[in-house]
Amino acid sequence: MADLDQVLAEIRRGTDEILLEADLLEKLKEGRPLRIKLGADPTAPDIHLGHTVILNKLRLFQELGHEVIFLIGDFTGMVGDPSGKNSTRPPLTREQVLANAETYKEQVYKILDPAKTRIEFNSSWLEPLGAAGMIRLASKQTVARMMERDDFKKRYASGQSIAIHEFMYPLLQGYDSVALQADVELGGTDQKFNLLMGRELQKAEGQKPQAVIMMPLLEGLDGVKKMSKSAHNYIGVSEPANEMFGKLMSISDDLMWRYFELLSFRPLAEIEQFKQDVANGSNPRDIKIALAKEIITRFHDAASAESAYQAFVDRSKGMIPDDIEEIELAAGEGIAIANLLKDADLVSSTSEAMRMIKQGAVKMDGEKLEDSRMTLFAGTVAVFQVGKRKFAKVTLV
Repeated sequence: MADLDQVLAEIRRGTDEILLEADLLEKLKEGRPLRIKLGADPTAPDIHLGHTVILNKLRLFQELGHEVIFLIGDFTGMVGDPSGKNSTRPPLTREQVLANAETYKEQVYKILDPAKTRIEFNSSWLEPLGAAGMIRLASKQTVARMMERDDFKKRYASGQSIAIHEFMYPLLQGYDSVALQADVELGGTDQKFNLLMGRELQKAEGQKPQAVIMMPLLEGLDGVKKMSKSAHNYIGVSEPANEMFGKLMSISDDLMWRYFELLSFRPLAEIEQFKQDVANGSNPRDIKIALAKEIITRFHDAASAESAYQAFVDRSKGMIPDDIEEIELAAGEGIAIANLLKDADLVSSTSEAMRMIKQGAVKMDGEKLEDSRMTLFAGTVAVFQVGKRKFAKVTLV
């Protein structure tokens, strides 16, 4: 194993919290391959860059020689994780869960080494528990303990319903750690209660409690809400290179550093040098290009990254008149493309905007727009074209 201080520094990079670091250090000193667990409920078929923050850390543990377990929650996915939710989430059917799980497996291998990844499904041990086993598991915790969860507490105080099965979710996730005898579990900051439940149940079963590593939630393109498909502010790992490049170039200069911290594999010293270069007058756009190329190379290849860059440059130069009007618009929490085109006086109404998009007559930075429901966020700077003669450079603030 590499020098322990260096290993710990790599593990700490980008993390929000490690509980308990003393436990993790003790496990690392044992010198054996640790069982590193990451669970994911396949509630949606697309993995985006927000998911890769944790997957990148999982890949690090593979490189350090540990056993990585990517746990697909095909059983818990049918229950629905209540973390961060202000209402009961509709459970998925088994068919939906299994279809999404297959897509998950394909996409995680864009980050994880397939030869070093152990895929497990928690239905393997949760289904055999049966009714009696579920009752025994439920006896391990109290209602008062469950109500310590912030999301449950808020929903109860506001009179919103909490379904009984939602209390089971943290117990089921915690039992996964018992079944796998996990040494370390990774998760987002919104998973703290569930992750610590694993420690409690392991102690109850006479196991050494797992160390918990919590990773921050990556902000989406808007720089405010966490990246998610439902917020329309995400970059999917399977998106075409050109789309990924354009989206990455649309993030604000401030958000760029957050993406460097959580998504880049560059040494921290190099990123600090980038910051110094910008402070000394370098164009942040050039550094953002370097970030976009790095990420696209990871999920496609270097040739695709270079091609996407050239396409971006060509679109930026395009057939744009020299006297193009420059407009600044308030984005709020996000502005729909139809409203943007209307507010920029490129169309007379949102219905005309929708019609022009469907006709293929609207371009953004030289690329034809196809999504009439597209939402754009503060920090976006782009040239919009409607028809052959209407142009405007729009900055969203």
